[in-house]
Amino acid sequence: MTDINEIRKFFENDRFATENGMVIDSVGDKTAICSLTVDKRHMNAVGNVMGGVYFTLADFTFAVATNHDEPGIVSLSSTITFNAIARGEKIICEAKQIKWGKTTCVYEMSLTDEKGNLLATVLTTGYNTRK
Repeated sequence: MTDINEIRKFFENDRFATENGMVIDSVGDKTAICSLTVDKRHMNAVGNVMGGVYFTLADFTFAVATNHDEPGIVSLSSTITFNAIARGEKIICEAKQIKWGKTTCVYEMSLTDEKGNLLATVLTTGYNTRK
């Protein structure tokens, strides 16, 4: 799939992410940018964005980057480093390919707010189930 509307339609089936406000902003060759506008449902008990929101957005962006052209990549492992509390109203996640092999791939997802603050970094290893 190369048409952004077709890709968005396909990923509507990722209901946890999309029903929690995550949207696909752009896709490229094994890359993607996704975002969400923060609202009350994303907050933890002390009024900050819940860590699971960062992780879910990164996982969704990884899925879009690795599966928008041909589905079949699943996550093997992920690590997240939290760097800062979101100060803005929007969180943006960019997935960049580090390695693409026969059966595995490695991606780094950077999450920032619209002010450019680095909020979290996620490193994910994926497995190609098509091989």
